[in-house]
Order: sequence, then C-alpha cells, then structure tokens
Amino acid sequence: MKKIGIIALTLFIQHVSAQTNRFVYQVTMKPDAENKTDIKTENAYLDISPEKSVFYSENRIKRDSIMQKAFQGGGGRISINRDQMEGLRTNINYSVEKDKANQKTYFKDRIGRDIYSYEEDRPLNWKISSETRKIGEYKVQKAETDFAGRKWTAWFTTDLPYQDGPYKFGGLPGLIVKVEDDKGDYSFDLMKNYKIAEFPTLNQFGNTLKVKRSDFVKQQQKFRTDPMSFMTQGGGQGGFSTTRIGGGGRGPGGGGNQNPADMRKRMEDRVKEEAKKNSNPIELQ
Repeated sequence: MKKIGIIALTLFIQHVSAQTNRFVYQVTMKPDAENKTDIKTENAYLDISPEKSVFYSENRIKRDSIMQKAFQGGGGRISINRDQMEGLRTNINYSVEKDKANQKTYFKDRIGRDIYSYEEDRPLNWKISSETRKIGEYKVQKAETDFAGRKWTAWFTTDLPYQDGPYKFGGLPGLIVKVEDDKGDYSFDLMKNYKIAEFPTLNQFGNTLKVKRSDFVKQQQKFRTDPMSFMTQGGGQGGFSTTRIGGGGRGPGGGGNQNPADMRKRMEDRVKEEAKKNSNPIELQ
C-alpha cells in the first residue's frame, strides 16, 4: 500500500508540474503618435509550460471561439453577432512563442491574407539593478534594456519559478511582473495567474509563411502602400524566399462579386486609416 501511495504521489506531482500556467497581463498602449490621449487597454495571456510559452490577446481567443462555434453550428449558414465581435477588437494581433529548449523566440502576425512568422534575431541584454520594491504580493527587482528603439524597465520576481515575461521579454532570473518603456507608451502589468489544462488553439486562416525578420518589416511596409497585392493568391511574396508551413482556407478579402476597383479603394483607405492609428508601434526599429 505504501509503495502504491508513493507512485500515486509521484504521478500527481508530475501531472501538476506538467500543467500550463496562465499569467494575465494588462497591456496599456498609445498606438497613435499624433494622439497620445488615445490610450488602449486590454488583457493578454502568457501561457507557460515546461516546453514553451505563448503570448497573445485575450480578445483574440474569444473571437476565435465565437467564429469556431459559428462555423460548427452554421449548417451551411454562418451567423455572427457583429456587435459582439466589434467589442472584442484587439490591438494585439500578433502572438509570440518562446521555445524553452532551444532558447528561441518566434513572432507571428498577419499581413493581408497570410500569417508571417520569423525568429527574433536581436538578443535582450539586460542590466540588472540592486533596486527592489513590492508590486502587489511580489518582491521584485529592477532591470533595464534597450530593445527595438525603446528603453525598457522591467521588474521581475523570483517568487515564481519562471524565467519569462510578456511579449518578447524574458531572459531574467525570474518572471517579469511589470515592464514599460521610458516614454510611457507601452506597459505590461501582471494582474493574476491560474492553471489551465492545455494551450488553446489559435485560429490562423490562410497560410503561415516563415521569413526573416528584415523581410517581415519590408512586407509590412509594402502592405501599407499596396494592400491589394496581398489579397491575391501568392501576392506580396516577391523578392525573398518563404517557407510555407501550412495550407489554409481563404483569408480576409477573398471571394465575392465586388467591383475590383471599389474593393481596392476601400482596402487602401482602410489600411491608411489603420496605419494612422498605429503610427507609434511597440517596435520603432
């Protein structure tokens, strides 16, 4: 009986340690360079397992859930509550995955109808200070770094057994509880954490294209000037090599009997308006 009890306890400990832990961050953003009073706030999840972590928008997973239910129960006719979807709009359209074993960080974001994925090639060089304070229930320590054109200050804790953080931040000897840039344009604040059974599946309509970071930046710039080139099969991919990771369905903008000229004008106007509202991105370089 004693042996059985030890085995059961061992299995229980293994089960608990293998669980995924979800850390909920409040993300505060000032994405419009011309209007710093336009402050966006939403929650994002950092899901951590022993093998990897994934950072993504809470609203995105809620929108995905609504879309999935609509497709499953549509019976050929898809009905979506537009007001509900509008209330779940997100400024965090990207996701960041960190591979623990290989110490690599992968960034994914949509451009047009496809998802573009690249491996982050800039290391985070932290300067750890002896300064400490209390944030909520955690004793935290200060660290600073320059990354992607911004100066960042992070506060990390060793009270939790994780060396991770929101967005691309990590590599400190503890979990990042708060990180913000010196201009006050972006901040990530840990609000709560709890265990979940497994990583959720993020819907990714279209193909996933593996590129270099420099090529991703070029494609972003090209999309802003000629968005319609990304709405056709194979559009927008010229000039560099891509690796097609997955096959996909039709991305946004595909199908229908709309007038091509009208469609192009609406698309270009929408992209320009979005670019104006997002003229102060989290990465300046």
